[in-house]
Formats: sequence, C-alpha cells, structure tokens
Amino acid sequence: MLVCSILGYAQATRTYYHIGHLLDTERGTWMDQVTVSVQNGKILSVEKGFQSVPQGDVAYHDFKDLWVTPGLTDMHVHIETEYDSNAYLKRFTLNPEDLAFDAAVYSKRTLEAGFTSVRDLGGTGVNTAARDAINQGKIPGPRIFSAGKTIASTGGHGDPTNGHKKEFMGTPGPDQGVVNSPDEGRAAVRTAYKNGSDQIKITSTGGVLSVAKDGSGPQFTIEEIKAITSTASDYGMHVAAHAHGDEGMRRAVEGGVKTIEHGTFMSPATMKLMIKKEAYLVPTLRAGDEVADKAEIDGFYPEVIRPKAREVGPQLIETTAAAYKAGVPIVFGTDAGVFPHGENAKEFALMKQAGIPVMEALQMATIIPAKILRTEEVMGQSRPGFYADFVGLATNPENDVTTLERPVLVIKEGVIVKGN
Repeated sequence: MLVCSILGYAQATRTYYHIGHLLDTERGTWMDQVTVSVQNGKILSVEKGFQSVPQGDVAYHDFKDLWVTPGLTDMHVHIETEYDSNAYLKRFTLNPEDLAFDAAVYSKRTLEAGFTSVRDLGGTGVNTAARDAINQGKIPGPRIFSAGKTIASTGGHGDPTNGHKKEFMGTPGPDQGVVNSPDEGRAAVRTAYKNGSDQIKITSTGGVLSVAKDGSGPQFTIEEIKAITSTASDYGMHVAAHAHGDEGMRRAVEGGVKTIEHGTFMSPATMKLMIKKEAYLVPTLRAGDEVADKAEIDGFYPEVIRPKAREVGPQLIETTAAAYKAGVPIVFGTDAGVFPHGENAKEFALMKQAGIPVMEALQMATIIPAKILRTEEVMGQSRPGFYADFVGLATNPENDVTTLERPVLVIKEGVIVKGN
C-alpha cells in the first residue's frame, strides 16, 4: 500500500515511474523511455527503458506521455505577501497571524506551479516560520531557504518604516534589519543567524516599490558590504544583493555578494567583474513586466513609484540579454509577490525573449540554484540519492515554453501534490 500525503510525508513503499522523457540537467538533454524508482522521498534508481515493475508491496505510475523535469527552484520570492493597490495600507492592518495564513496559501500555490524549492529574500520572519511549518509537514509548500528580514540602510530600500508618518518611523536598528556602519552590519547578520536565516539579503541600491524617489543610487558603503559578507561567510551563509543602479551593484560584487538581484542598469564593466568574481545575476523579468504594466493604472502605485516602474520594467530584458551574451552567470529568479504567486513559470518565456535558450533556462532553474544553495548533492537533478522532485509537462518546453506555466504533474519528495 502506498503511504503518502499532500503535506509532504514521503512514501514508505517503493514506487516506480515509467517516464516518456526525463530531463538530464547535467547534460542538458532529454532521456527517452526511463524507469525511475523512488522510496522515502529519494530517487533509488534511474534506468533506461520501461523496465518491468516487481510484484509485491510496490506502487506504479504511468508518465509515458509526459516531459518530466526535476523540481524547479525560484531563487527570488517573497512568500508572505502579494502586491496589490492596498499593499502600503496592509502594513498597518495585517498582523503576523494574517501574514502566516497568506504565506500558507502562497506556498501551496507555488508548489503546485512546479516550484519544489524557493529562496525567500525578505519578509518579517513569517517566511522562516513558513519554512519550518513546511519542513514539519504542517502545511504544503516548497522547500524554503529563508533570508528572514532584509538588511537595509536608514531610509533605504528595505527600511520597514519608509514612507511612514514620523511618529511611526522610530529608529529601527540591526534587530529590525537597518544598519549604518560595518559593526551594525555584523550585528544584523548575527541576529539573522540567531533567528534562523539560511542566507542574507541586502538592498545595495534604491528600489522600485519603496516610497522614495531614488530607485537606483547606492545605499551601502563597500566597507559595510564587506563586513556583512565576511560575517555571513563565517556563519555559512551567502549574501544576495538587491541592486538596480550600477555603482551599488559594483560595490556589492566587489564586496563579496553571491547574487545580484535585478541588475537593471548593469554596465559592461560590472558584467566583467561578475564573471571574474563568479557572482550570479537573478534577472526577475516577470516582476519587471508586472511593475511596468501596473504603472499605467492610475492609483495602483503611489505617484513617486510610477516613473521608476515605467523605466525599470523594459530595461530588465535589455540588460539580461546583454549579460547573457557577455557570459555573466545567471540563475532563475522572479520576485514572486510583486506579481501573483503561482505565475513564477512565466519567467521562462521572458528569458527566451532575452535570448536565453529554454534548455539553459531550465538548468538555471534546477542544477545551478543547487550549487548556490549548496544542495548540489540532493537537488536539481534526477539521479539516485537526490530528492524525488519532478514536474510533468504535456509537451516539450523547448518547442512551447509556455507549457511550463501549466504543469500537469508535480511531485515533491515522492509525493504527488498535483496530477494523478
């Protein structure tokens, strides 16, 4: 008898899949007619041909008509929230309990969209609690790697009091993720570690959706960035840096960050620096597409945001295309939460528009994230010993990239969470 649950409890019985086309992410090729055996959430074997299924206490699933990839990873989400025209009001009306229920809804939606793992890059701490609840089987959702709270400078993108009345601003410090010196940067990293963060997120430039005029100027000194990255390294964490303007991202790369989020106005010189430093670009094209569209709706964003949104959206495609041609390392990430959770896979079509072949984009959403997250021995590939995470598609995504937006099958750790 098969023992399983949508909440993610792995099956005790051995299960066999006959798969028509299985993606080998290491080689970037499809394996036709494959038999995969799974037990206790891990892959036991991958064999060529449709092998006979043993008799006895086993389970069998026929996926002969499907194109199957390993579970996808989105390296930039915000699982607690989903942006709408009331987003700024909700800062004053929603309690942590409300955010927790919302996170449960968004987590399930993300998983059913085919994303079995995500890197959450900033919230209130509910993101970390959601990670733990999913890992404990309390709610369905992807494997979350949480940054906890973003680290920002006073008044910078990520300062939780930005745009508030003076009486509500206060003077947030490292405990709230706001720093103004190398020492405070170190304190914020150590606090994040204490609170269970898996990695660190800083906002090295202004941002589009913060209630502030400047969306691209640098907001950390290089000394502050180096203090943060060196401390994070001591605690076994990497650092992601939100960055739109070139000077801020140059400082971030020089200072040792692992990923640049957005990279909107990246110069050729910074592209060369990223290649040299082995830093990755996370393009977030779907978010850029969203903010550009919503900027045309009167009243959707505060007026100070609209010109930033109009400018950044189209530029992301152009910069990503140039970065790809230059050889900058790229990894898949969407900024889900800026747009509705569950639409993450629309990023693939935009990556194709930027000149990235679909097969390479699939590798950027599987094997490459695993390297950054240091899970390359258990995630991102369909090999023995790896998590039994799979996404089944009706057609070859290299022929129709939009099929990734409509998965017919999602399996996490051997448990079918979507499909039959």
